[in-house]
Amino acid sequence: MLTKVYGSAVFGVEATTITVEVNVDIGVGYHLVGLPDNAIRESNYRIAAALQNNGFKIPAKKLILNMSPADMRKEGSAYDLPLAMGILIATEQIQELNLLSDYVIMGELSLDGALQPIRGALPIAINAKNEGYKGFILPKQNAKEAAIVDGLEVYGVENISEVIHFFNAEIPLEQTIIDIKAEFYEHLENPEFDFADVKGQESIKRCMEIAAAGGHNVILIGPPGSGKTMLAKRIPSILPPLSLNEALETTKIHSVAGRTMKTGGVMTSRPFRSPHHTISDVALVGGGQYPQPGEISLAHNGVLFLDELPEFKRSVLEVMRQPLEDRDVTISRARFTVTYPASFMLVASMNPSPGGYFNDPDAPVVSSPQEMQRYLSKVSGPLLDRIDIHIEVTPVPFDKLSDKRKGEGSIIIRERVTRGRELQTSRFKNHENIHYNAQMGVKQIREFCQLDAASLDLLKSAMERLNLSARAYDRILKVARTIADLESSEHIQGAHISEAIQYRSLDRDGWFG
Repeated sequence: MLTKVYGSAVFGVEATTITVEVNVDIGVGYHLVGLPDNAIRESNYRIAAALQNNGFKIPAKKLILNMSPADMRKEGSAYDLPLAMGILIATEQIQELNLLSDYVIMGELSLDGALQPIRGALPIAINAKNEGYKGFILPKQNAKEAAIVDGLEVYGVENISEVIHFFNAEIPLEQTIIDIKAEFYEHLENPEFDFADVKGQESIKRCMEIAAAGGHNVILIGPPGSGKTMLAKRIPSILPPLSLNEALETTKIHSVAGRTMKTGGVMTSRPFRSPHHTISDVALVGGGQYPQPGEISLAHNGVLFLDELPEFKRSVLEVMRQPLEDRDVTISRARFTVTYPASFMLVASMNPSPGGYFNDPDAPVVSSPQEMQRYLSKVSGPLLDRIDIHIEVTPVPFDKLSDKRKGEGSIIIRERVTRGRELQTSRFKNHENIHYNAQMGVKQIREFCQLDAASLDLLKSAMERLNLSARAYDRILKVARTIADLESSEHIQGAHISEAIQYRSLDRDGWFG
């Protein structure tokens, strides 16, 4: 008897239907084909124990199990359940009533028949709905995540016996139903890290507000203890709340990476990723023998924070250059290519010198200008060219540090940032793949960042006097456009240019020579 059970494989952030075919023939043997990896090849031991512990068995017959399409590499232990159900039905140990073709079935089996959570439940559910399947049977831990998809019946099960009873028409399964909009908006809570907790640093908080409003990449330069990390951790709290579409897109990536297996449900807050400086190229951008999303994709629609930027390997930093421009990363192998989204806001911090302090004779560790330049040059010019805002962070004086009054909270700042983003969304509605000022190209800068004669003279004078590099010109215009948006100004004024010029510290003469 030939039986077909339907599962799914995840490549990148998209799923592809896999047909598990089980054929019973005369003889004895267990033959699993279709390019399975080691985890799938070992499934026969898990399946045999799970079936035996639930009153069934793998019969002494010749079983041929094919995973179609046979030329596509399959990986992971999530195929245990469809393989087991195919064996049971093909060997007539259970009688399914023509229901099998309506469902996608996935799950890893324990030896007692219990189901363990799987990766990629959300993209599998989306693919199942798009291909017209009625329902999706999967481990209970993943049911809430898969139920995000409207128009698909999702059944979370704890043991293979529940699936067997369902196809025997003995005990119905309980459908998992959630109100995605209510679930999403219910969890939009006050931020864990609030700018109200930051003492002093008003100019830096202003800089963070501008960066968040325009989606600008930013680098903070300052001595140890000046508050760089504290400020960076609070940036997600002032970014506009995730839209429902952004939340689903972000959840899909984290689902593929296996980071939603225990929590389930939709992600409601923007991700904040802070990898250690010992990270490898592959861990940052994604890849591996079986490609997985890297830190830049896990930071999609959120913030990637690189602390102590010069301590990262140069090769690690250089592989970020293309994703910073294209907002996605493509990983190519001999047999396949996958693309992961990577639209994130880069926030980096660094000390100004090996000793950690500026060229100040009163500093605990004094570094010469040559040592500072040598240290700063560990970060390449092309990477800095993709960072719009450079800001110096100085230590907070004691009188402000001991002040018990709280500063302006993140909720108030976020309201201004959201209004600025709304203006940008309206401005770029006819420009594909451009949603905020940081994404503007040369053409958009010339169209939306026009200056009057006085502002142009001011910018020319500043660039000559401060010896700013040519790459600073477009960056200043982008940041000035964002400052104007925060003030709801249609045109860029001289004051906006003046403030934007302050945020190009590393382009000034004396930093890089």
